[in-house]
Amino acid sequence: MTSAKESRIAPAEAPWPESIQVRFQKLAPLRLFRVLARDERLFARFVDGGFLDRGHLSLRERELAILTVCARCRSEYEWGVHVHFFAGKVGFSEAEIAATLQPFSAARWSGRDALVVRLCEALQDRCDIAEKFWTELRMEFTEMALLELLLLIGKYRQVCILTNALALQPEKEAPRFPPPT
Repeated sequence: MTSAKESRIAPAEAPWPESIQVRFQKLAPLRLFRVLARDERLFARFVDGGFLDRGHLSLRERELAILTVCARCRSEYEWGVHVHFFAGKVGFSEAEIAATLQPFSAARWSGRDALVVRLCEALQDRCDIAEKFWTELRMEFTEMALLELLLLIGKYRQVCILTNALALQPEKEAPRFPPPT
């Protein structure tokens, strides 16, 4: 990551075009959004493709998937944003937050949480799911919940590509990855 700059592409500054200003009344003007706000079309396409609404997953499942994807992709920026804004709302413990940075372990995760983490790892490794694992998923999740998980995981891989390739510096209030042990 760069240390002197916020990003490889400079974030837009206010005043923003009306279409972007309206969205910033609902979204925090985070660095990633401000970089995308340099182009109204790109900003709208990105924001319109989000999954931060009430869907087929619980808030906990959604955030666990996002944190796991961000950790596997080493996106400290996006991981920190989601820990800051959502970990408390979801009720994640400090140990659970730390566990998102580790490879899957049945000792750390159980039930649906374990399936979410395993799914993120399977898709990270090979963008496919073994038939036996799909059967396990279908026993716990509806078809629409599985579709949403697949779209969410793909969306956040895209977000990680953006945040890492742009070398976005973490937001001031967002936690950082702990130092390696």
